[in-house]
Amino acid sequence: MILNILLLILGFVILIKGADLFVDGASGIAGNFKVSKILIGLTIVAFGTSAPEFAVSVKSIISGNGDIVLGNVIGSNILNILLILGISALFHSLNVKNNTVKKELPITMLITVLFGVLLSDHLFDKTLTNTFTRSDGVVLLLFFLVFIYYLIAISRKKIDDDKNENIISLSKSIIYTLIGLIGIILGSNYVVDSASFIAKTIGVTERLISLTIIALGTSLPELVTSITATRKGEYDIAIGNVVGSNIFNIGMVIGIPITIFGGIGVINFSYIDLMVMIISSILLFMFSFNDYKISKKEGIMFLILFIVYYGYVLLS
Repeated sequence: MILNILLLILGFVILIKGADLFVDGASGIAGNFKVSKILIGLTIVAFGTSAPEFAVSVKSIISGNGDIVLGNVIGSNILNILLILGISALFHSLNVKNNTVKKELPITMLITVLFGVLLSDHLFDKTLTNTFTRSDGVVLLLFFLVFIYYLIAISRKKIDDDKNENIISLSKSIIYTLIGLIGIILGSNYVVDSASFIAKTIGVTERLISLTIIALGTSLPELVTSITATRKGEYDIAIGNVVGSNIFNIGMVIGIPITIFGGIGVINFSYIDLMVMIISSILLFMFSFNDYKISKKEGIMFLILFIVYYGYVLLS
């Protein structure tokens, strides 16, 4: 137990330093290629910080722990918006660009609602049980490919409007990004494995572990990266990280393993979990659409909903 606590602390240290290097490297790449930082956040940063979820998903599918796969994605997507953007907004109001509000956030809502619908067989037909089949995975994967096509399209014509001063060299940016990504993945692995061992030693349910310990552990890269980006004034990276990660979580973390390895049998998750995930994405769009920023007040509202929901999860 003591060894796992030490590994947990070590994981946090590696994770924080890795995220710091990762943000600097990603920002440097954007500056060198004159690419929008929101695009970097939606791609390199989002993919990199979603790597722990993907690894957990593949491992869980192969070992037959379907509930952990779903709990990891549902919990991570809720945490990404309510906790990560909530905390980030406390440091500084997050400016959201016009293109993000009109295109990326609606895509996030659509794929989130689609995911919820595919998980709710019993809601539409009382004779069915809630399952997640390979065909459901293919649907998510196809939607995800549309998102990738959209990213390729905007990468051809979108350049960064920000004035970049003191840009680090491309080679150093790539090195920073790779070292940071390694640190993020290594640190999150230490945190997840140690936290899971501690939780199992204490004795809690699989649903609780996946929605809390594992979801929080695999979302730590997004949390640390977004907070670090916000403190550095890289608001596009902070927003793009969360939006991109939520889309990657559903399209890649769920879609790819399910399509390759097969579906999940009986699903044991509450509709409350799905509703909170959908409501979170809708609130993110509404707050951003209102004045093209997420204010500290709205960040506090995210955190209150986070506390209420996880209070329910823990008590239930």
